[in-house]
Amino acid sequence: MRFGICILPEQQWRHTRPLWQRAEEMGFHHAWTYDHLVWGGLPDSSWFSCLPTLTAAAGVTSRIGLGAFVISPNFRHPATLAREVQTVADIADGRLLVGLGAGGSPDDGILGQPDVTVRQRVDRLQEFALLLDRMLIDDHVSAQGDYFTVRDMRLVGGPVRDRIPLILAGNGPRSVRFAARHGDGWVTTGARADDLDDWFAGVARNCRILDETAADRRDGRVVDRYLSIDSSPRNSLESIALFDDMVGRASELGFTDVIVHWPRTTEPYRAHLDVLESIAARGLG
Repeated sequence: MRFGICILPEQQWRHTRPLWQRAEEMGFHHAWTYDHLVWGGLPDSSWFSCLPTLTAAAGVTSRIGLGAFVISPNFRHPATLAREVQTVADIADGRLLVGLGAGGSPDDGILGQPDVTVRQRVDRLQEFALLLDRMLIDDHVSAQGDYFTVRDMRLVGGPVRDRIPLILAGNGPRSVRFAARHGDGWVTTGARADDLDDWFAGVARNCRILDETAADRRDGRVVDRYLSIDSSPRNSLESIALFDDMVGRASELGFTDVIVHWPRTTEPYRAHLDVLESIAARGLG
């Protein structure tokens, strides 16, 4: 099992920088931040941009993976994103992890775009992800899609690495199948549930869908599985015992990675820092 931690981009860099450095010192395998213009969980908070934050984090760390959790088409175009991803991946020396998701409110309305249905959001994400993947691998890409157009996008000098991992988000069957067929990984927050057992039962159903679909994958690559365990009805850092229980359940379902959130003093993700430090002190493996 690999362990990740998400640091919300709500504070100025002088306050956030020590958290990224501490995450690496603690032994986390990857650290993440959210990609939003405004996040519904803290709509009145200050908020900083994801990719510049990851660039800054790359400059103050050396080993830990750096992840976008998750980028959506709500306010991004795959061509401009491809160039930014190339650049951050180069600065981070191949440590960048790119999560991609369908997106939600309030980001979806900030640019004045037409309303889209849930099905259209998934359609748009799939077109977005496939086109981004092409532009990170191929030169002279042109495409005319239902949502995105690009003409002769250049990949000057070739890809920075053999492959920049694209980790596709999905909580519903259609998105899970897409991740199984096309992603380097699948990340899920699970579906809404009233208690922990129901939440894990929903996650387990999607794991079965992933297994069935990935078995027919032509390239033979293994799809890594990332579970955001704090997206459940319980915060995993309430106690060491709860954390161990949730990680154990995730492992039984075949997850390769779990993600927790840096403890905050208020909701969301309210928890005690000493629980996180105690977990890290015994070793993250």
